[in-house]
Amino acid sequence: MANDANTGPLETGAEMDYEEHDRTYSLFIAMSKYGALACAALMIAMAFGFFTSAGFISATLLFVVIVAVGFFLL
Repeated sequence: MANDANTGPLETGAEMDYEEHDRTYSLFIAMSKYGALACAALMIAMAFGFFTSAGFISATLLFVVIVAVGFFLL
């Protein structure tokens, strides 16, 4: 027969920390947005630097511009 006894802290009456959950979720969403922005900017800047005759300095400046504009828009 199944045991219906409460085994976890939530089942025994422990309080959930919803404020901490909200802060963690907000941090995860922010890191996901800005991480995706950085990856996309890096890929665009690398393609610009490798497939054109622009060079490293121009690609770096493009990366900085894309990140700055994306940060402003997000």
